[in-house]
Amino acid sequence: MLTPIGTFSEEQVRLVAHRVRRRSVEKDTILLAAGAICQTVYCSLEGAFYQVSYNDGQEPVIIDLHLPGQWFFNHQSFVTQKPSVYTIQAYSNGVVLELTIQVIHELIAISPVFLQLGSLLNQATDRIRFFDQNLTPAQKYQYVLDYQPQLLHLFPLKMIAAYLKITPETLSRVRERLARGLS
Repeated sequence: MLTPIGTFSEEQVRLVAHRVRRRSVEKDTILLAAGAICQTVYCSLEGAFYQVSYNDGQEPVIIDLHLPGQWFFNHQSFVTQKPSVYTIQAYSNGVVLELTIQVIHELIAISPVFLQLGSLLNQATDRIRFFDQNLTPAQKYQYVLDYQPQLLHLFPLKMIAAYLKITPETLSRVRERLARGLS
């Protein structure tokens, strides 16, 4: 799970392995509640997770979807150490690794090589850049097909549409056009 983050020796991987916590979670388990300060970075070994904002009786706003093998956390809360406005929740039963901010600081104190863990912070900004590109609904869906096709197997289309910031009807039309070979 450290390979996407940087280059670590076997000893450094062991140092991390002895400090991360492996946790089984049931569907609907809340890993971070809105209003709490994000102190942990998670890595999904199994299961699907999502970040959501519940706005006063309105439809939930899906902020991000997380697949097995991905690291995730609430970037804004983690960096600023202020309460999160989002909830991180398990969509299915799963297993996560938990790496706390205290452990990250401890590892960095052991060796500057662990500063590479900071690249986790960059991953959270990728989604922001993705939506800042003003992609069309078809381009957004094509991105999912190209880079995150597992989303289509783990989450319902309604959640994927919400994640892509398009309506379920628009997603249906895009999928139909792509199936017919049209763009």
